[in-house]
Amino acid sequence: MPDTRYLLAAVAVSAAVTWALRALPFTALTPLRTSRTVRYLSTRMPAGVMVILLAYCLRDLSPTAPGSLVPLVALAVTAGLHLWRRSALLSIGCGTAVHVALASALLAH
Repeated sequence: MPDTRYLLAAVAVSAAVTWALRALPFTALTPLRTSRTVRYLSTRMPAGVMVILLAYCLRDLSPTAPGSLVPLVALAVTAGLHLWRRSALLSIGCGTAVHVALASALLAH
């Protein structure tokens, strides 16, 4: 069995490394809080991420495949709800529910 001092030193080193790894992001991000670039990206990135997700989700959509309207209907519901209510949680949740319901009902084999 290891010596007590060795165990205490191992715990202390482990605690110090854990604390440093958790504190590092906060200290590294402090100068970025006043950055003009970060402010610009924070206003533009949410829309950019949504466009990338849209392209990713619809990339394999074949207009001639049966059930190809399912993702488009779900997309329309999601966009319509978001434009109407401006609630990301509501629009994403309802759009997902519509997609799952339509896919289950129309594409069940």
